[in-house]
Amino acid sequence: MKRFFAALGLICLFLTMAGGARADEVFTSYHSAIEVAKSGVLTVTETITANVEGNQIRRGIYRDFPLTFTDSLGRAAKVDFKLISVERDGNDEPYRTEGIAGGIRIYTGDQDVFLSRGEHVFQFTYETARQIRFFPDHDELYWNVTGTQWAFPIEEASATVTLPEGVKAQALDVFTGGQGATDKNARAVEDGDSLVFTTTRRLQPNEGLTIAVSMPKGSIDPPSASQERLWWFYDHLPPILAIAGFVIAALYYSRMWLKVGRDPARGVIVPRWDAPDGISPALVNYIDNKGFSGQGWTALSAAALNLAVDGYVVLADLKHSLIITRTPKTKPASLPTGEASLLAAVQRNGGKLAIDKDNGPAVQKAGADFRSAMEREHRNKYYHANTAYVVGGIALSLVFLLAIFVFGLLNETTVLIVLLPVFASVIITIFAVVLGRLFMRKGSLFARIGAIIVVAFFGFFIAAAAFSILTLVVTTALSTHQVPLLIGVGGIVLVNMLFFHLMGAPTPLGSKMMDGIDGLRQYLTLAEKERMNMAGAPEMSPQHFEKLLPYAVALGVEKPWSQTFDRWLLLAAAGAAAYQPAWYHGNSFAAGSFGDRMGGFAGSMASTMSSSLPPPPSSSSSGFSSGGGFSGGGGGGGGGGGW
Repeated sequence: MKRFFAALGLICLFLTMAGGARADEVFTSYHSAIEVAKSGVLTVTETITANVEGNQIRRGIYRDFPLTFTDSLGRAAKVDFKLISVERDGNDEPYRTEGIAGGIRIYTGDQDVFLSRGEHVFQFTYETARQIRFFPDHDELYWNVTGTQWAFPIEEASATVTLPEGVKAQALDVFTGGQGATDKNARAVEDGDSLVFTTTRRLQPNEGLTIAVSMPKGSIDPPSASQERLWWFYDHLPPILAIAGFVIAALYYSRMWLKVGRDPARGVIVPRWDAPDGISPALVNYIDNKGFSGQGWTALSAAALNLAVDGYVVLADLKHSLIITRTPKTKPASLPTGEASLLAAVQRNGGKLAIDKDNGPAVQKAGADFRSAMEREHRNKYYHANTAYVVGGIALSLVFLLAIFVFGLLNETTVLIVLLPVFASVIITIFAVVLGRLFMRKGSLFARIGAIIVVAFFGFFIAAAAFSILTLVVTTALSTHQVPLLIGVGGIVLVNMLFFHLMGAPTPLGSKMMDGIDGLRQYLTLAEKERMNMAGAPEMSPQHFEKLLPYAVALGVEKPWSQTFDRWLLLAAAGAAAYQPAWYHGNSFAAGSFGDRMGGFAGSMASTMSSSLPPPPSSSSSGFSSGGGFSGGGGGGGGGGGW
């Protein structure tokens, strides 16, 4: 009985294995009939017999056909291709096509129709040109019959070549195996007027059959001069588009810069000890930075200091927070816009605005209201960013970059040379913005040291990566003779980055204000001896120091201004040295430390405000003449699969 069940088990196992073998999806035959016309046009009929089991092949198969080849200089060139018909089992079959990298994909069948199991015969008929290679001593058909990218085994692959009338082949060759293989598991014979190529072993997935036919020189008509020019244009379309895009973008930006981007002539910069036209510290920061930098927290800090110095608020410098408290002093009717907005925020919070993480939403709203009020009153009054002109240039550049992909020869080399410079420029721009923000923040000593370490660390890797990318792109461009394409794309990227920074320009009023602001900055950073030599300059005093401290914070020069005041305090009378401001509550000051302490406090206000914000919400070649042929070489090729 045990023997009986053992035998029964073996029989079941055998039947299962046999059934599995029958269930394999395989091409039982792959035949290509190739008619070569005297004009060089090939008419190809591919007949593919497939065993369909509903696994990978359910609705039909797809055929990938390359539309490019690599010429003798290693450049991509385009071939002509025209699909004539698609059939299945002797009848016309619905099909659709789509573009793929460097070629076309042809799908047989219908989305809603599934094939029955068993053998089905698929037939593709197409015409293609520019497939004949012309050499000094012969003409040649070097043809990848099956391609090396099929997902299925091919039991037998064959090809029949019919040459133009009166033309006899000089030599035949075959290659089988994977891409680049030089196996010769196939035979080639002349059968009357036909040349027949047949494999002698099964081709595994990603293996194929390639043939080569040498013909006497003059067997095929060479292309005319006009055809050669047209082909040259199509082959060089990517660099043509890139160079044209570079030139047009440069002309556009130059024209727009001459129209709106040139800065007005600057005047003579003369040191001065007041703000031009008496403008507020916040507005000084806004004009000097051509808008808000660091989300406007430095400008808001300068506004808070100015309100305190004028007696409208009191600042309490605590260990982990800053408190702005309203005083009884009546608000004037002509308070500057930014300061009025901040004072309203203090009053809205019960007369006391705490700058700390626990009160982050209120600080965030105060900052947003402050920026909004400043922008409403002053936008485009002192500076034109000319963003619309920059956006126009970027859009124009993108049109040409996209045209390279749509109308050019899309292959790995083109993608590399086009995308890598663009990608690198985006990364470098982001890094530059982050770098600027890190160094513009007025944090503690340790925070600034940390920022420098972070920038140095990541800067090293970004510089190394940028050098590697540049080396890769240049090497690839040189080896594939695509230097014009690289120059064009690099030029497009460079001109956009350049004019992104150049297009903005101050208005005549803004230019005048900048002259005055530069003069104020000079005064705040002058050595004491130079300041004393200025005619009419006010003498240093606590009141003079405090009056200009908000402006020093707005311009980022609070340290040299505070150090000047400290030196004055050391030489001043005892009463002045012991001076304590009524508008500031914090640590007491030793002699000679007032300016240093106050300058450090003022400079850190922006960092305190920024750090108090709530965290952002989380988000979810040739077969005979170019060093030998190989499987997968020549024209034709591709592959496919089932769907």
